[in-house]
Amino acid sequence: MDPPAPSSRSWSIHGRSEIIQRYEILERIGSGAYADVYRGLRRSDGVVVALKEIHDYQSSFREIDALRTLRDSANVVNLLEYFWQEDEDAVLVLEFLPTDLASVIRDAKRGSGLAVGEVKQWMLQILRGVDACHRNSVVHRDLKPSNLLISADGVLKVADFGQSRILHETRFISRDNSPHEPGSENEAWIPQQPAILEEGNRPWPDGPENPASLQPGPINEDEYLRELEGLKAEYAMEDTDKEMSQQDCDASCLATSSTGDVEDDPFKSSYTYEVEEVKEDDESGALTSCVGTRWFRAPELLYGSTSYGLEIDLWSLGCIFAELLSLAPLFPGTSDINQLGKIISILGDLTEETWPGCSKLPDYNKIFFNKVENPIGLEACLQNRSAAEVNLVRRLLCYNPSGRASAMVLLQDRYFAEEPLPVPINELRVPSTEDGHDDSSPEEWADYRDLGSDSDIDEFGSMDVTTTEKGFSIRFS
Repeated sequence: MDPPAPSSRSWSIHGRSEIIQRYEILERIGSGAYADVYRGLRRSDGVVVALKEIHDYQSSFREIDALRTLRDSANVVNLLEYFWQEDEDAVLVLEFLPTDLASVIRDAKRGSGLAVGEVKQWMLQILRGVDACHRNSVVHRDLKPSNLLISADGVLKVADFGQSRILHETRFISRDNSPHEPGSENEAWIPQQPAILEEGNRPWPDGPENPASLQPGPINEDEYLRELEGLKAEYAMEDTDKEMSQQDCDASCLATSSTGDVEDDPFKSSYTYEVEEVKEDDESGALTSCVGTRWFRAPELLYGSTSYGLEIDLWSLGCIFAELLSLAPLFPGTSDINQLGKIISILGDLTEETWPGCSKLPDYNKIFFNKVENPIGLEACLQNRSAAEVNLVRRLLCYNPSGRASAMVLLQDRYFAEEPLPVPINELRVPSTEDGHDDSSPEEWADYRDLGSDSDIDEFGSMDVTTTEKGFSIRFS
């Protein structure tokens, strides 16, 4: 059965008798443009839960669909139940997790930092959560420290799947059709069709959803590659993102970017920017490039790509790991163009040599940066970190998406087996909270988009505009 059609919504959990009968609403702990989150008490057994009331139909569908797919994953937030009826907002009942990785980083920066063993344990938990997503072909599209929630005893879980998409279900094969252990670099993923979401308030069923008879058999490498190429072509045509595109930025990221604080832009006066007329998504239903939080957004998204996959999450992982190591954001851009500038200033020029095919990105030939003769480099940004730590980040922050190491592969990296070893989870330092939640970051349970492309081109200041065949060209000065 299809989910309820979008229509008028209550915007208040307190008037929902079917929820109030089962849960006592204690307090609101987060609020955003698209969701409100409450701490609640399950009346039947006194368990503390989080109730997330989502005011956006598309986000509701995506989050429920993803969490159903990922249920029982140890490092993904657990969806206990959900309520979704006609003319009402969806309300998700989630396990309550009082803090997040952003709070861990903030506390470490204020205090004595993070020990290497702690960093490794946080990284391992993040990798396991992302690996669970990617094994099920769930691309999160908004990974960042504040969406990595943490229990009081140190268990980290990936959360906030409102921007996620299920590309296809995944199965793993050996490229030579031989048996293999999970995590082998010889594995390949084969997408399959996703399950259908049903409506209503639903606890989890007791048994498996997919019968064994539906499990596909092995295929050889040539068949795999042909299938993969075919699915890539179909993917851009079948996956629709029109509503999310309009909510996030109403156009391409390129057309709505701004510098914010232009004085901090190291590329001031060094780039040009050409804009076409703004057009809505067409009937083909291509993905939007305006997903994720800017500081963690992959370069292909910043260049307007609507044909991407799991690799955008891997770039975000690299940014998160760098922040864990340095306790500061690696690419704190003030606009999408400024974001690209910061990336290029550290990693070097993005060209056909560093990423074959990048010139075909929608906006690649509309944004021009001066050549960077001496990039800052990751080593300079991650001072006093080991070569193994820098290399781990480098394997994720690869311009070419196909060159980024998967979470599955990184879980086997020897860095995690070397001294000092990851500390046990129960020895992790978890930020203390009052009244059961972290007041310093309450919005992280909600739909947090404060770093999105939501500003106006006029904020760039002085500019020269000339007419071109494609629309008009803007040069900033």
